[in-house]
Amino acid sequence: MEVRIFDNKENLGEVMAEILCSRVIAKPNLTFGFATGASPLPVYGNLIEWYKSGRVSFKDITTFNLDEYCDLPRDDKNSYYTFMHENLFNHIDVKEENINFLNGNAENFDKECNRYDCLIRDKGIDVQLLGLGRNGHIGFNEPSTKFTKDCFRVKLSDSTIAANSIYFDENPMPHYALTMGTASIMRSKEIFMIATGESKKDAIYEMINGDISPLCPASVLQLHPNVHVFIDLEAAKRL
Repeated sequence: MEVRIFDNKENLGEVMAEILCSRVIAKPNLTFGFATGASPLPVYGNLIEWYKSGRVSFKDITTFNLDEYCDLPRDDKNSYYTFMHENLFNHIDVKEENINFLNGNAENFDKECNRYDCLIRDKGIDVQLLGLGRNGHIGFNEPSTKFTKDCFRVKLSDSTIAANSIYFDENPMPHYALTMGTASIMRSKEIFMIATGESKKDAIYEMINGDISPLCPASVLQLHPNVHVFIDLEAAKRL
């Protein structure tokens, strides 16, 4: 596990975007796993700048998003479909037909999760981006008694609801989501973890130095052979 500490999130975003663009230049049909939330925004902003300046094209990439809320309209401002389009996809040349999301409004969640799992297994994920929850969750894999496997419907923890509810002022925040499981994430060939801010310092410490335990889902990344952890000084305070 490679750990890199940056002075601020802006510098972190610049460096990670440069690395990700180099991966695309080397393999134009790269498959990405993307994450939502505040942490990857500086990265996405720099990916857009690389595209606008003509240094990279994303027209042949395929994307899979980690998770999506259940029972929230796809065009709601807080859906992850909307988040990714507003903050990345609408500003680069990725093809809409190559963008993949879990459908949080599916009639049958088990069938939807199986559909997504089959797509991921068929295509494979070259580079997976991850954020980190304050309680150590990755995707929406919450602290539990066992590590999860493939995509599934999850009841969000109280701490996750509290952290994310600040973004919901019209529709109430959903209490369920569909997410890739930890086994799905671990099948990715390369993983980049982003965490910024002092509120992530405990989760970062447990992820890197703690026991491998489903009580801190991110700790499973200790077992992956190709993980890069990008954090700022605030998130690194306990290291």
